[in-house]
Amino acid sequence: MSETPHSHADATPSAEAPDFEAMTRDIAEVPAVEVIVTVAVNLMSAAAVKLGLTEEGDEHKDLDEARKLIHALAGLLDAGVTEISSFHASPLRDGLKSLQLAFREASFVPDEPGKGPGEKYTGPVYG
Repeated sequence: MSETPHSHADATPSAEAPDFEAMTRDIAEVPAVEVIVTVAVNLMSAAAVKLGLTEEGDEHKDLDEARKLIHALAGLLDAGVTEISSFHASPLRDGLKSLQLAFREASFVPDEPGKGPGEKYTGPVYG
């Protein structure tokens, strides 16, 4: 068996290369509900940053990016809430609505009711 120039580097664990085998093993042990909730919380956090709702305020504000994140969160919750308990779904829905309202307030020209981020999935959001 001949060795390719990269085979030695590929066989040696590196601090830079993720251990995909360990990650796969770890994710296999995580319940689906936990994965869904974790992704939702990450989307919420990222949207809050892009809305300027963090301590840094407007430093990272980007409403176009916030719109995308809120829309993705709404889609995930629309598809995922039937798979998770109301114990998990209720606070996520509340957080989504808060983000949608914050987006509306942050917009110079607010979207028409039903046209805001994620409202395709949630219906119109009013204050």
